[in-house]
Amino acid sequence: MKYRNLGNSGLRVSEIALGSWLTYGKSVEDDTARTCIQTAYEAGINFFDTANVYENGSAEEVLGKVLKDYDRSSLVVASKVFFPMGDGPNDRGLSRKHIMEQCDASLQRLGMDYLDLYQCHRYDPTVPLEETLWALDDLQRQGKILYAGVSEWPADKIQEAHRIAKERNFRPLISNQPAYNMIERHIEKEILAVSVANGMGQVVFSPLAQGILTGKYKPGQGVPEDSRAANKEISGGMKKYLENERLLEVVQQLEEFARHLDINLPQLALAWILHQPGVSSAIVGASRPQQIEDNIKAVEVELSDEIFQGINEALLPISNFGPRN
Repeated sequence: MKYRNLGNSGLRVSEIALGSWLTYGKSVEDDTARTCIQTAYEAGINFFDTANVYENGSAEEVLGKVLKDYDRSSLVVASKVFFPMGDGPNDRGLSRKHIMEQCDASLQRLGMDYLDLYQCHRYDPTVPLEETLWALDDLQRQGKILYAGVSEWPADKIQEAHRIAKERNFRPLISNQPAYNMIERHIEKEILAVSVANGMGQVVFSPLAQGILTGKYKPGQGVPEDSRAANKEISGGMKKYLENERLLEVVQQLEEFARHLDINLPQLALAWILHQPGVSSAIVGASRPQQIEDNIKAVEVELSDEIFQGINEALLPISNFGPRN
């Protein structure tokens, strides 16, 4: 495994992180989840991402039960706050009340004394940004979180947050967690530049575009029975991919680059992500340990300027593919 600093901070994170969205506490049995997490740790992954809303806290509980067996100082554990965790008017968003209460709840579910990284899962237009940053800063002062970041925030709000933090002497945000892959590249327009300028590292999720960049979905063919797209509970966001024949044709072309490098398509997709400036880590999901063992090989892939340019040229027909809703 290789490690990078998370933005301009001193925190070192594995280039491949293990996530728990739509997997642990839901579609993956607890015993399998334990094996996946153990495999990741033993392979050198130190960065584990979760969120309070993932299966209403179950993902945090599963992760915490496994990670308790390891030295806490060897782990980088991240969780998030924003989405509803109850029916009450204060059970959602980025108010000071919700942030403080949900941080405590996440720590209890994880069985930990502190989070290495706590991220605002979305931007909340109903709460003054200063209030949100004040709460995050207080959590850092209390030692409940070590660093703070955001996820899927627009560029102008990221810039505004850094302006406020500097004016109020709050600790700066160090990370942004966006969807980013060969298909969904909207962060390249503004978000990457703003993040780099403010010392934030990108911790990208969905680097394989929910499985589209595994190459298992072919143009003109049906969905494989054992694929994620065949599972109606977790395939909702894949429809726009599967209905775009041109996109699937481009994915097939990308497999030629992978064969030339003697790697598979997922490894190529992850290597491409890690080649991008400003990226600190790519979050992968796994329902089988073998997926982790396969994905981590991407950190050893060296993309020459010629190959990288060729890939980007192949992607041009889908360069305007829009961000997820």
